[in-house]
Amino acid sequence: MKTETRTSATRPLICDLGALAAPDLAVVDALARLRRAAARHGVRLVLRNASGPLRELLAFSGLAAVLLVEPDEQEDSGACGGEVGLLPGLQPGRQPEQREEHLGVEEVGDPGDPAR
Repeated sequence: MKTETRTSATRPLICDLGALAAPDLAVVDALARLRRAAARHGVRLVLRNASGPLRELLAFSGLAAVLLVEPDEQEDSGACGGEVGLLPGLQPGRQPEQREEHLGVEEVGDPGDPAR
């Protein structure tokens, strides 16, 4: 039995988003699911012709650092700090702030429950 191994030489899956008129969070969700499925199969997903509003939604959702977006030909290569897929001002690899539990907050019990 011969097994097929996937290497970095596997061609990326290129998703051309040029015809996407009005991106919304459903599009972002679909792209995140597509990226996850591609990663499961050892394929790299590359987004091509992503509009400005879509890039903003990706940044807002926190997926700009995860989804690889090709830079536009009009953009200066230095505008993104030389890294493909990152929007200006983003810091990849940062973790969200952990929230502390509020002190003095008590749970409200059902008046019909006996006290313990």
